[in-house]
Amino acid sequence: MKKYITLFLTIFLTSCQVTETMNLNQDGTGNIEISKLREEQSYMQLVGEEYSKEDVFKDTTYVFKDLITKHSETFSRLPAFEKAIFEKFNTVKVHVKKSSFEKEFRTTITQNFTKIEEVADLHKTEEYADDIENNYALVAEEHYYSVNYTFNGSVFNRIVKITDAIELKKQQGKIQSYKTQVSKFRITQDYVLKYYFPKKIKSVSNSKANISEDRKSLELQFSLTDCLQNPEITSLEVLLE
Repeated sequence: MKKYITLFLTIFLTSCQVTETMNLNQDGTGNIEISKLREEQSYMQLVGEEYSKEDVFKDTTYVFKDLITKHSETFSRLPAFEKAIFEKFNTVKVHVKKSSFEKEFRTTITQNFTKIEEVADLHKTEEYADDIENNYALVAEEHYYSVNYTFNGSVFNRIVKITDAIELKKQQGKIQSYKTQVSKFRITQDYVLKYYFPKKIKSVSNSKANISEDRKSLELQFSLTDCLQNPEITSLEVLLE
């Protein structure tokens, strides 16, 4: 099956910018969006003259639960724990646009929620969709960390945990090798968190976070490769007034 290493290759060969945006309401409802955008200036450096030869167009949208319905026979044979994982993605919506004419290559993943615990580990959406469509075993995925959130009205947490230390070590070595390969290029690979809260921010666990003038939102930027090598650096706690 397609291995998780494909994701890393895609990141390095396309020079990606990833933005995670969350809007939280006082009652705990809200929405989250993950946007993955190919950074064109960086990509052009990496592929050279092939850049002008691209001939790609794709513009498609799907809701995850529709994939489950479409492949219901496959889904029905899955063990209960895999079904539970996939079902958490039911309301996730994915929009993929790839246009070599407009030079726009973007994937947008969104989910509305009534409580923050409903939020799926959205960075795995496309891999899981691929598993459903191709009847791949979920246990074969090479994911090595998880992302979850909590919010009790006054404290927000983004919780990142390493789930496979051995796989983390493997991927760290691979990522470092790729970083060396592209070090001669001036490329952009950012990972940005943007969070909007119903009340003013009192404190943030990461001192590098930029808090808005009204103190109801923050923005925090990382190197994408740093996040992949050490996912836990993106853990965050925000205390509201």
